[in-house]
Amino acid sequence: MSGTAVLLCGHGSRDPEAIEEFELAAAALRPRLPEFDFASGYLEFARPTIRDGLALLAGRGARRILAIPGMLFAASHVKNDLPWEMNSFIAENPGIDVCLGRDLGIDSKLLQAAADRIAAAADSRIPRSETLLVVVGRGTNDPDANSDISKLARMLWEGMALGWAEVAFSGVAHPRVDAALMRAATIGFRRIIVFPYFLFTGILVKRIYAQTDTVAALFPGIEFVKAQYLRDHEGVLDAFRDRVADLVENGQPAMNCQLCKYRTQIVGYEQYEGTPQTGHHHHVRGIGTDGHHHHHE
Repeated sequence: MSGTAVLLCGHGSRDPEAIEEFELAAAALRPRLPEFDFASGYLEFARPTIRDGLALLAGRGARRILAIPGMLFAASHVKNDLPWEMNSFIAENPGIDVCLGRDLGIDSKLLQAAADRIAAAADSRIPRSETLLVVVGRGTNDPDANSDISKLARMLWEGMALGWAEVAFSGVAHPRVDAALMRAATIGFRRIIVFPYFLFTGILVKRIYAQTDTVAALFPGIEFVKAQYLRDHEGVLDAFRDRVADLVENGQPAMNCQLCKYRTQIVGYEQYEGTPQTGHHHHVRGIGTDGHHHHHE
């Protein structure tokens, strides 16, 4: 599509392996969007930055840039930091239209990808009815985003006919991983599958796996299984492509503000209503790791 480009917006990480996995996913996505110029950038901890990616595409002639969040849920990065980046760039480049797509959210393709990762991690020696699933989310200070992990866990529990499901968070929200695993181990299931609902590896995913090993050592009678995170599963790539198609067909999406703490009085978060949309990541923008393949030219 002449004059239109796609920017895949990653979170960024201090872990080079996380950056490498994001770059591999971006490289796999590129051939699925042959009609667009394509680049990627990171919100924080890595280069190229999102601003670098926007400038690169504009310099190559793009007049409309479709920015796709490489993030699972609409917490503060999607609600505040990414829009701030886009609006700042538009203000400095008034001839260029930048449209920000939806987060990946709870999507049927991602649900299938999650089910595939869980199924691949456990053989049939122990029936699913005797298996407990622990879905681990990133954890944020946004209750709307955190609640999506609970919904995802419930859909996997019922959809895969598992015996039980619990949720945990790697930080910020509760229960934390170690506490959730200790509780899960007392319920009476023969197997516990720990599934980090993350796109890519990184410090947090590695910590989740290490905590699983620690708790597993305390309960030798229970089989603990570490499922792989989503990574570059076909469902993830298809979901990214769908977000691009949404922007092409429908334009800038309206974010669901029904339970957003910034737009509605939510119990316990009343003070956040009406908070201005500002970026909070400036001190970590562009520091840390360089992307291995940069802009995927």
